[in-house]
Amino acid sequence: MPAIKNIVLVHGAWGDASHWRHVIPPLHAKGYNVAAVQNPLTSLADDIDRTSKLVAAQDGPTLLVGHSYGGAVITGAGHAPNVAGLVYIAAFAPDEGDSLGSIFARRDAPSGAGSIRPDKDGFLWLDQATFRQSFGQDLGETEALVMAVAQKPIAGRCFEDKSGPPAWKVKPSWYQVSSRDNMIPPETEQWMAERIKAKKTITLDASHASLASRAPEVVALIEEAVASLA
Repeated sequence: MPAIKNIVLVHGAWGDASHWRHVIPPLHAKGYNVAAVQNPLTSLADDIDRTSKLVAAQDGPTLLVGHSYGGAVITGAGHAPNVAGLVYIAAFAPDEGDSLGSIFARRDAPSGAGSIRPDKDGFLWLDQATFRQSFGQDLGETEALVMAVAQKPIAGRCFEDKSGPPAWKVKPSWYQVSSRDNMIPPETEQWMAERIKAKKTITLDASHASLASRAPEVVALIEEAVASLA
């Protein structure tokens, strides 16, 4: 397989591509062609479509990296022929027929679920007052504040939409578990990592926002995936 130079980063709920701001510069400095999708968060199908179009625009083999809900997106978009592998960062890795809701139902709701606030238009927000404790308790106060204020809501239907055939069954995958995650139970993350038969799983002493709070380790896992695929 040719050397992988393309990395597409896929954000999750309550954020956008800027959540990767600590991951993008070091990957760029190492010579990778980095692209970070801006998904609408309106439905799983919409987000898979937007991500798939960005993947198709890449010239050559591409590594897909998804955080949180972005894991469900790369599970669908990863079928693109130029996708060589998948990296899940504290992310959902659904099987066919799974929804985010059905995965959550396997355990008691995480503490961060108490911060979710629906609006009249069917979108879900995180309460700004508890955003940091729920989403990124290991972030600096200023960074957490900016994330809370600039958050992008997700359509409630995204938690009900069912996943199609998963790309992780046919593409090699890697997984990062956050041991202090308040949005997805760490035990659920570990279970998903085992279910997808990740080539390597690392556990970080991190919040759900590990892509921001533990960026060097996340970058190292991405580079390890690239090296393995090469």
